[in-house]
Amino acid sequence: MPWEPGHHPGGRPTKYDPRFALIAKEMCQLGATDADLAAAFDCSTQTINLWKSTHKEFSDAIKVGKSPADDRVEHSLYQRAVGYSYDAVKIFCKDGEETLIPYQEHVPPDVAAAFIWLKNRRKEEWRDKPLIETTNPETGEVTLSEPDGDRHDIAIHVHFDGK
Repeated sequence: MPWEPGHHPGGRPTKYDPRFALIAKEMCQLGATDADLAAAFDCSTQTINLWKSTHKEFSDAIKVGKSPADDRVEHSLYQRAVGYSYDAVKIFCKDGEETLIPYQEHVPPDVAAAFIWLKNRRKEEWRDKPLIETTNPETGEVTLSEPDGDRHDIAIHVHFDGK
């Protein structure tokens, strides 16, 4: 049987529908993940990945849809990292009468958000640097060094008595 649109050669027919591209874009703009798309389209995340690789319009729609949501999260992370202020209102009730008092609330900087931001934006200065351990077989002394060559000599002597 010759290949037909909507069928995979040697496999079962695909559930993909070109209308899925618009739906996926709109869902991703609202923050949907690939797992959310899979649930909405009643398929697996592997199928979503297959559709992204075989249907350019579907892949492009997901990228376009996810971009504003990612930008919003990035902006929120930045604000959280440096702190921010916003207008708020306190409501008081005395003798059955409501009084609204506007004020400005301040959210202080968040260390964890700042750390995430710096690890991603300034990787060289903030990445976790694994240490390379070298043991001198003659003395048992251990030397720790960073991949860039900075040495941190520590003296750890391990003695085995053969038992």
